[in-house]
Amino acid sequence: MNDYEKTLETLAKNIRKRRAELKISQDELAYLAGVHRAYIGSVERAEKNITIGSIYKIAKALNITINELIANN
Repeated sequence: MNDYEKTLETLAKNIRKRRAELKISQDELAYLAGVHRAYIGSVERAEKNITIGSIYKIAKALNITINELIANN
């Protein structure tokens, strides 16, 4: 796995974790972020390339910073 793939995996894990902490569904997150639910699912499985704009929208919807979303804890 290269660094890019590792970053996508970390992002996916952090989105799933934060969504679980907030107890919101993929549908709710998609609505709050202004994206399609299927897109959230693909991102959470690290199957989809994601733009910085989408990362920003998702971070804002999750009330978390972009840095926190991509941090490898």
